[in-house]
Amino acid sequence: MPQRALITGAAGFLGSHLADRLLAEGFAVLGVDNFSTGSPANLAHLASEPRFAFEERDICQLFESDSFDPGSFDPGPVDFVFNLASPASPPEYLRLALETLSVGSRGTENALAIAHKYNASFLHASTSECYGDPLVHPQPESYWGNVNPVGPRSVYDEAKRFAESLTMAWHRYRGVNTHLVRIFNTYGPRLHPSDGRVISNFIMQALRNQPLTVYGDGQQTRSFCYVADLIDGIFRLALSREHLPVNIGNPGEFTILECAQAVLEVTGSSSTLTYAPLPQDDPTRRQPDITRARTILGWEPKISLREGLALSLDFFRSQL
Repeated sequence: MPQRALITGAAGFLGSHLADRLLAEGFAVLGVDNFSTGSPANLAHLASEPRFAFEERDICQLFESDSFDPGSFDPGPVDFVFNLASPASPPEYLRLALETLSVGSRGTENALAIAHKYNASFLHASTSECYGDPLVHPQPESYWGNVNPVGPRSVYDEAKRFAESLTMAWHRYRGVNTHLVRIFNTYGPRLHPSDGRVISNFIMQALRNQPLTVYGDGQQTRSFCYVADLIDGIFRLALSREHLPVNIGNPGEFTILECAQAVLEVTGSSSTLTYAPLPQDDPTRRQPDITRARTILGWEPKISLREGLALSLDFFRSQL
């Protein structure tokens, strides 16, 4: 019998790519999603895959306790639980602010209870936003962050920080084999073309020959990881014995203006740049220290920004 994995948020950008990787590794996969931000199109290619099953569910309402009340959703025995359910782009988590807090708390605890019941390994998808607008650069996992707990972005930042604390509590006090991945900016096919993240914004604007919208002066930095590299890091972490957070991201650091130039070069677009005010609490620098990922997992990214942009173009063209 193949090992069986549950993925919450399976219809999302990362969840669907993780499903592909697990199936390629011989797993059976049960995906759960309520389509609040995910899309059935991300899973359409798996419709005839016999080892993939799907349930349309809100993980915040799966069940009331780890006793699984009669009539509630019970996924059955699983070997791994991958908790990826959450809005992830600023427009989405600001639109779904209360839902974002709920999925980071109640939803995460429900997923942990499933792992506890079936003695499954549990991996929670956390975020580089745990570091806020960092005062330490690059950001190691030992850095506790500089987060505004009451700003507009706090619904996402604090939901993820609370979920990390919750995950460690279930590890320490209930013995669940847990893993925490801190994900840095990721892009690639199936990234929603209008989700508000910089790569999707720039590519779609470039393909339409519209001005590329740069927030602030464009000197703030980001580190961009191609989705296949990220999923490889997540898979390795899930099989490891590491319980503390691990950064998974590409340590290459680019200003937003440099990113815009790379998009223009790869697309061949004649778009110009336009400037808009910087959103409140938008981080000024972002770069992962991946020493722990290299040491513990033997992982580091392989795909450069321009290579990854080129690999993403066909998908974004299909969305025009």
